[in-house]
Order: sequence, then structure tokens, then C-alpha cells
Amino acid sequence: MRVIREFDPWKSPLCTCRMKYSLNPYTGCYHGCLYCYSTYIPDFYNLRIKKDLERKILKDLERLQKGSLISISNSSDPYPPIEKELTITRRAIDILLNSGMRILIVTKSNIVTRDSDLLSSNSAVSISVTSLRDSFQKKFEPRAPNPEKRISALKQLNDVGIPVILRLDPILPFINENEIERIIDRCSFVDHVVSSTLKLRYDSFNRLKRILAEKSEIYRDLYFTKGEKIQSSFYLPRKIRERILLRVKAKCEELGLSYAFCREGFKFSGESCDGSHLT
Repeated sequence: MRVIREFDPWKSPLCTCRMKYSLNPYTGCYHGCLYCYSTYIPDFYNLRIKKDLERKILKDLERLQKGSLISISNSSDPYPPIEKELTITRRAIDILLNSGMRILIVTKSNIVTRDSDLLSSNSAVSISVTSLRDSFQKKFEPRAPNPEKRISALKQLNDVGIPVILRLDPILPFINENEIERIIDRCSFVDHVVSSTLKLRYDSFNRLKRILAEKSEIYRDLYFTKGEKIQSSFYLPRKIRERILLRVKAKCEELGLSYAFCREGFKFSGESCDGSHLT
């Protein structure tokens, strides 16, 4: 298949996702998040439009069973500002739903609310909220919508009956981990919470160093000396990851929320890790 591909071709030993496919309507990403793992894609921060996307989607769909789950997107946000004019993602969603597929949207953008009319069936929307502070967003996610717009988008979608997922990811030690409970409180209306700690690669660490300032050497030690390498990413030491994620667990259980962890190796309560059970 050309543009719809099986999710996780590297077969991570920690991936707990159900069988699903991935579609990225754009190549590269506009938001410029410094911690992003997808920079293995050449010229990643330069957003590009894919040629003949609709034709390729229709061709790929010939090989898929109806009811297959397609995640949009996993290595590029499907709602950059230019999507308002181009409607590339909207048209892709329309084709997929009319072909009997199930859709899981993953985004940091409030533009997704525009498509609530399409997403009212066989769909769920996951929005990343990493902090409640504009200052965090401006440093670490410089071109992404601010936190209030993302929370408002989750609420708007929830209000019209679309299943919504809070993606509290990544949690950066000493940076946004002190906001875990407040973020979940603000988003207590969601149907599911998925969370994970920051995973580093050498290139993402080099981008983050300037922002981390005096904490950069602490990160170097925690990840590259005391942490563990799993496939191509460096993880925090297991005990630190567990301590952080237990806070997510405790808060979700306090509020009666379904929760899960992404590629962490810890048990969780949700029916699926990514919220795909809501589609």
C-alpha cells in the first residue's frame, strides 16, 4: 500500500496497540515540537503536501477490510494551519468513513473541531495536552495551538457526542510532571487518558539542550547513562517512569477515568492503550 500503512513497522516490544493502520495526510509537521521522535523523516519540519493523496487512498482501500482502524496521524499532525484552506485531511476522513473504516484522530490542533460533522460516527479524537502553561508551549511546541485551545477543542467535541481522549504525552521530568494532576482535572470530562514519559534520541536531545539549560546534564545522565535504550530511543530508568505514571494512574482512578500508558511496559486499566476501543 502507498499511503495507508500498517502501524508500527518496527514492532516495538512495548507497543500494546491493537491492529491498526496509519495515514499521514501531510509529510513533515508544522508544529515544530522539539521533543518529536519523527525526525527520522527527512526535512521533517518542512511541511509538504502529498501528490494524488485521494487517488492513493482509494487504491489502498481496495486491500482493506471494512471496519479496519486507521489512525490519523502518527508522524505528522493532520491539522496544520494550512488545512483550513486545503481541507486535505477532511477529504481523506470523508473517503475513509464512506468506505466503512473506523478513524482515530491524533492531533495538537483545535482545527479538528471543524470536522465534527464527519467524526460523529465510527471515530474518536485524541488531543495532546502537555502543559497548561503557554510558556511551555512556546518553548517546546513553538507553532502548536496553545493549551486552552486544545482543551476547548476536546470539550467541544465531547459536547457533540464524539469520544475524546486526552493524550498527556510526553511527560518531561522536572518540566511538566508537576502539572499531571491539574491537566487531568481540567480534562476530567474525557473518555480516556493515554500518557507516557519523554523518550529521547540524540537528535531530540540536541534540540532540547538549549531549552533545558542547567537541566540538560541531568537529562543526559538520566537517559544516556542511567536509562535504558529500547530500539532507537532512550528511556528514563524504570523506577522513575513508574513513579511518574503512578501519578497519572492515581488521578484517573480518583476521577473514575479510563487510562493507559504508551510503550512503557506497565499495566493499565483501559480497554486499549490509544483509545481505539472508543471508535
